[in-house]
Amino acid sequence: MGEPVRVLVTGAAGQIAYSLLYSIAKGDVFGKDQALILVLLDITPMMGVLDGVVMELQDCALPLLKEVIATDKEEVAFKDLDVAILVGSMPRKEGMERKDLLKANVKIFKSQGQALEKYAKKSVKVVVVGNPANTNCLTASKMAPSIPKENFSCLTRLDHNRAKSQIALKLGLTANDVKNVIIWGNHSSTQYPDVNHAKVSIQGKEVGVYEAVKDDSWLKGDFITTVQQRGAAVIKARKLSSAMSAAKAICDHVRDIWFGTPEGEFVSMGVISDGNSYGIPDDLLYSFPVVIKNKSWKFVEGLPINDFSREKMDLTAKELSEEKETAFEFLTIA
Repeated sequence: MGEPVRVLVTGAAGQIAYSLLYSIAKGDVFGKDQALILVLLDITPMMGVLDGVVMELQDCALPLLKEVIATDKEEVAFKDLDVAILVGSMPRKEGMERKDLLKANVKIFKSQGQALEKYAKKSVKVVVVGNPANTNCLTASKMAPSIPKENFSCLTRLDHNRAKSQIALKLGLTANDVKNVIIWGNHSSTQYPDVNHAKVSIQGKEVGVYEAVKDDSWLKGDFITTVQQRGAAVIKARKLSSAMSAAKAICDHVRDIWFGTPEGEFVSMGVISDGNSYGIPDDLLYSFPVVIKNKSWKFVEGLPINDFSREKMDLTAKELSEEKETAFEFLTIA
């Protein structure tokens, strides 16, 4: 079993965590023979609910789970972490401006970034899920200057998986037959799901998605908007936001960081844009295609970008630059 891996999940009394914790604890993310310590953080009013979650984890009688720690204190939660999965954030309430949402979250992620800096291992891998995820992630990273920027990522894997499954559904395949879709940019409705470089496997042959689908207007229209607005569609139908699929995407994202990406495949992750070759400004937390090896990611280089893609990639970069500006104004006063 070796040394246990110490994993924090914030927003641990919430509904994404409820789907996520079981998957982590039973070995879906760090492997079937890796012992774990799970640390669960939430706000003080949620501690009663969190006790119930702890009871349930105990009642799962899982062999890998060495210890479960539930807390509302950052100095306890962030101590000696190997992995931090920051799910908790201030959700958008009806009639709330995006600006107000940013302001509330800057406060949370400033504080958690400082806690990472002060208490976590310098090798900690930090994954931000709570929205606005890209800017929250950048905020936390800025507050933890002694942790490498590359150790911070935000979740766009849910969008990536949504794009994969839309292509699979269109072609009557399974998601496994589709690879190398890309989500560029912000985890918002300006994200750009790009299948120009994606491949599908049909009867053992690899074919480009455009060639396989043979419906360019769908690929440039409804496909993109379906993926961009899928989160809202789920909320409309379920009256709750995506939890099962979000938890699955977090597992995929963290497992790929831990074990690497399969040969010949890349995945989408929000990462620091410094040194990218796609004309995206530095110092943004932007979703790119990456490959991962030995727990570190690299940009997928040299993909040709057409005019259609260029425009969409720049649009989402512009939104991220504006979000960053707003957030950093709040940072100085927060």
